[in-house]
Amino acid sequence: MILEAVLLAAGEPLSLERLLDIFPETERPGRDALRKALLELMNGYAGRGMELIEVANGFRLQVPQTFSPWVSRLWEERTAHYSRALLETLALIAYRQPVTRGEIEEVRGVSLSSSIMKTLQERGWIKVIGHREVPGRPALYATTRVFLDYFNLKSLSELPPLAAPRDLDAIGAALDQRAIQARPPTEFLDV
Repeated sequence: MILEAVLLAAGEPLSLERLLDIFPETERPGRDALRKALLELMNGYAGRGMELIEVANGFRLQVPQTFSPWVSRLWEERTAHYSRALLETLALIAYRQPVTRGEIEEVRGVSLSSSIMKTLQERGWIKVIGHREVPGRPALYATTRVFLDYFNLKSLSELPPLAAPRDLDAIGAALDQRAIQARPPTEFLDV
């Protein structure tokens, strides 16, 4: 019950170390015992209105996604809607990290708005992890543990796989074939 109360009150993920520090030294359980208790809590919440999940920064109690239509009505604030450009930028950083702004612009084919990078950094989803050793020393961007927590991921390996690259010539040929098949027969007659 102590773990449940602490996780409920925390409002953020708590690591095993942080959970162990909550107990006085004389009453502190071992790491294995703590993991077992957390697993029992996880199983106890199965099919209920709350779940215990493990994310990059530790363990947290949350409402299962299936109940979000009802729970979201408690708050008047609207959910954030992010532009396609912001989401593309975030995806490029997540899948290609570490990456420079110039590399992002090269893949997207357009200039990258400073406000996009600022928004991603303010959310704590990305950070500068160094600089590339080339002229101008551009910043290298990578995702953070906050990014992983927000998207309920333990590690980057849990990101969904990218779609296979498509052969543009084959797609173009297929579209041309569909266009020919869709034309009325009279278009092919010489009048």
